[in-house]
Amino acid sequence: MFTASLLPLPRSYEGTLDGDMSGAGDMYYWGSAPLAQGERGSMASLDSTLRKGPGPGGCRQPELPEVIAMLNYRLDPVKSNAAAYLQHLTYKNDKVSNSHTDDITVTLQHSLKNISYGKDPDNKIAIKNCDGVPALIRLLRKTHDQDLTDTITGTLWNLSSHDSVKMEIVDHALHALSDEVMVPHSGWERGSNGGGEENCKPRHLEWETALTNTAGCLRNVSSERSEARRKLRECTGLVDSLMYIVQSQIDCKDVDNKLIENSVCLLRNLSYHVHREIPGCERYQEAIPINQGPAPSSQKGGCFSSRKGKGRKDEDGAADVIDIPKRTTPAKGYELLFQPEVVRIYTSLLKESKNPTVLEASAGAVQNLCAGRWTYGRYIRALLRQEKGLPMMTELLAHSNDRVVRAMSGALRNLAIDARNRDLLGKHAVPNLVANLPGGGQSQPVRALSEETVVSVLSTLHEVLGSSLDAAKTLRASQGIERLVLINKDGNRSEREVRGAGLVLQTVWAYKELRRTLEKDGWKKTDFMVNLNPPSNNTRANGGYEDSTLPLIDKGQGQRKKTTHIYIHLTGQIRVANNPYMLI
Repeated sequence: MFTASLLPLPRSYEGTLDGDMSGAGDMYYWGSAPLAQGERGSMASLDSTLRKGPGPGGCRQPELPEVIAMLNYRLDPVKSNAAAYLQHLTYKNDKVSNSHTDDITVTLQHSLKNISYGKDPDNKIAIKNCDGVPALIRLLRKTHDQDLTDTITGTLWNLSSHDSVKMEIVDHALHALSDEVMVPHSGWERGSNGGGEENCKPRHLEWETALTNTAGCLRNVSSERSEARRKLRECTGLVDSLMYIVQSQIDCKDVDNKLIENSVCLLRNLSYHVHREIPGCERYQEAIPINQGPAPSSQKGGCFSSRKGKGRKDEDGAADVIDIPKRTTPAKGYELLFQPEVVRIYTSLLKESKNPTVLEASAGAVQNLCAGRWTYGRYIRALLRQEKGLPMMTELLAHSNDRVVRAMSGALRNLAIDARNRDLLGKHAVPNLVANLPGGGQSQPVRALSEETVVSVLSTLHEVLGSSLDAAKTLRASQGIERLVLINKDGNRSEREVRGAGLVLQTVWAYKELRRTLEKDGWKKTDFMVNLNPPSNNTRANGGYEDSTLPLIDKGQGQRKKTTHIYIHLTGQIRVANNPYMLI
């Protein structure tokens, strides 16, 4: 016969983001560590204890406290069997169900959190199949206990890391999480505006754990599919509460904690394809300009100063007037995702945050909002220039984190759709982009950048150089030609990198005014005429903009989870790749 006593439960826990888009979730561990491999033995005697009726040796069925104790056991099969047996005991059994005192309820919740943690998805699936999510939500709606709310939302965060549970949470838990946690405890009130600057101790801090858990859970499920994003965007008060939390944290200069990280990542995910997925999106669509050249000299303008600067204008600081019609009614709900005012939120985070995930998510949100030819994308591109977002992102190209560099590069490419932005980036950002290309000798960055990041940088260079002779001259002066040619001749570079470098080289050689100078430098025409071997399907579906920021969660320190990542190849061909972890 198997007996066990209740394990002591710690009063605090630490969530680690589990790989990002990413597995894709923060998870928690309660109780003792897993058994070593040598400690695992036969489960036959334990299984018999949980079967209905006496076992082969006449063992009695376990009592409820014993089943609860088994939920904390270190062997996963024991925990799974105990959870299933507990469902059997309590199903339509008033005597057992009514014996759930507060202590037992809390213990059960801690146990569920324990068995929902880890890389093995079996426990998560078992909880889902036992209607565990609706049961958790029923308890969440009934309880007013803060510790129990923390535990329930932590369990849901654990469960949300598995794909098969995500839509279950969206369908059964979304409105309760919003109504019972996000809206009432964020500090946001219907009809309010802005954050908590006047009171630099926002009310949501009292419930920070539950809010962090909830935002982490919704961050994970928002990566599932467009239907999940639609339901989250349209959930009353959810986006409003998120915006309030982020603005309050900015006002209090507390922009590196897990709550703001989860909130900003969720906002980024909800911004993905917002120009295609919101109701009535067709009314915001704009025609694609034909042969759009550089900005006329009379219209050139915008500040390009330091990320930490005080707003000093430089030689590019001519008047930069942006004509944005005023709203007749206040924005609310999903409309807040793309209102011009959101620009200051993301530029504030880019300026102040030291958390790489917050920086990556902020740039990813900008990239999403600037994707496509739509009215608000045009407004946001111009406002990012006015709010000095261009120099902030340009400086962050030197960040030590690969994914931050990739996010900045992708955002700058979408910002370069605007002719003035493209002109400014051609003047000021090319050396920073070139510095991230391999092959720089002593100036080579010590950090190793991934193929995805190098391809993103090449794509941004191609966009910026496409209509600016001055940008091509800056590329030459920054030793960009040497690096591009080396990429093409390096047998260790990927096909995508070679193709990207080749496109940029062809763009440079297309400027006839520059050819004589290049030849004096010792370059030959053959150095620029790279055989790209274009794929058969070379149709650019997105009208020339980078649309590769996915609504996914970032890689953590735990399990890695395969996910599908869609990107636009430099030639414009849409491809699908399986990545070992979820990306931005």
